[in-house]
Formats: sequence, structure tokens, C-alpha cells
Amino acid sequence: MKIALFSDIHANLPALEAFFKDVETRNPDSIYCLGDLVGYNIWPNEVINEVRKRKIPTIAGNYDFGIGRMSNDCGCAYKTDHEKANGNVSISFTNSIIQDEERAFLRTLPAHIKVEFQLNEDKLNLFLVHGSPRKINEYLFEDREEKSMLRIMEQADADIMCFGHTHKPYHRILNSGIDGQDHFRHAINIGSVGKPKDGNPQGGYVMLTINSNSSILDKESIRVEFIRFDYDIEKAAKAVEESILPDEYAENLRRGY
Repeated sequence: MKIALFSDIHANLPALEAFFKDVETRNPDSIYCLGDLVGYNIWPNEVINEVRKRKIPTIAGNYDFGIGRMSNDCGCAYKTDHEKANGNVSISFTNSIIQDEERAFLRTLPAHIKVEFQLNEDKLNLFLVHGSPRKINEYLFEDREEKSMLRIMEQADADIMCFGHTHKPYHRILNSGIDGQDHFRHAINIGSVGKPKDGNPQGGYVMLTINSNSSILDKESIRVEFIRFDYDIEKAAKAVEESILPDEYAENLRRGY
């Protein structure tokens, strides 16, 4: 089974449209969205409706959670007063243009999705979250201490845990087995479609392949492919510059930050 996973579109319609064109050529068996449809650009309603019309199972990102409740707090961990000021402009702007039906949709999105496979007379749990199973806006960076990451996954009963929020893709394989018995767990950050922050301005998503031989005992039996795609970055950047949003957001799109 090929499972496409994407996240953090952040109202970037050109990136989302390019993602759909790319993913359709790869013919996945299922597609899941890990949230943050809105914020930072001018197309929150259009992005929501493109996802809705395809009936893609979607969980709430922290930005979706805030906008869905008409909050002035997106749950973003801004580090400086300058970032906070820019963030206030973004959430205020998004709240001002979001339509009632689209806001209601965001308000009803689930916190996580769990998919249980029965393979090789054993289960294999796929757990989908936005930030972490513990908190919608918790950042799980690649350098998270192994014990901490394992604890989070074990508490969620997750053999494969996919998440977004940091906009920085990675795949870590951890072994929680005891007494010589392997139990491999996969922590996968799927990156960002519409606001990458890893220095590559291309949009990104993950194709996860689980087959009939996949097992917690064999770390190679689960395939994770990181896919990058081109989109009209200038269209997205100029849309920001022609709005009340900070021009800095346009430069971030161009630089992949």
C-alpha cells in the first residue's frame, strides 16, 4: 500500500495545486493531510475547499485549530517580538478573510488519525498527528533525544508516527525492543507543501509504502520516500507582497525558510 502524506500548506494555493498534480502521477492508494491548511498567505478558503472536494482525511494543525475558533493565537512558538508582530498580522488577516463554512470545517477536524494494519499475524500501527500525540503544537525536531521520542511513540502505541509542524522533513528509525527482541519504530516528519523551512523552496511530501511483509521486526520493510516538487513560487510570493501580510513571508518562500 502506497500512502501519500502531506502537511503545512499554509494557504499557498499554487503549491497545493502543484502537489496534487505531482501526487496523482504516483497513484497512491490513499492520501492523508496532517493539517495547517491556513495562515501566512491569501488563499485559506481555496486551500480548504481543494482538500474538502477530494474528501481527503485531514487532521487539525495548530493554525487550523486557532482559526477555527476565531482565536488570536495560532499556537506558534515565535521566538522574537518581531516574529510575534508578523504572526499577529497573519492570524488577524486570516481571521478576516476566512468564510463561515470553511471556518466550521476547521473547527471539526480531528486531533489525530490512527490506522491499524494486521500483517504477519501482528499489528502495525500508523499514527498521524500534526505536532505530537501529546500536543498539537509540540515541535518534534530531528535532534529530539531518543528516549523522549521513544516515550512519545510508546505512549501513543505508534509503530509509525508521521507528523509535520516543523516544516523540516526527516526519518528516524528507533528500536524499543527489549531482551534481544527488536521492535523498530519509525518517526517521520513529512515536511511542508507550502512553507518549507529546510533551505529548499520546493514543496515537499512523503510517500509511505507498507507491504504484506512489513513488520516491526524488520526496519527495512517500511519504505519512506521524500518527494520534492516545483511550483510557482513567485506567484505565491507576490500574492503575499500585494497583501497586508509581511513581505518577509514572501522572501521566506523564495529561500525555503
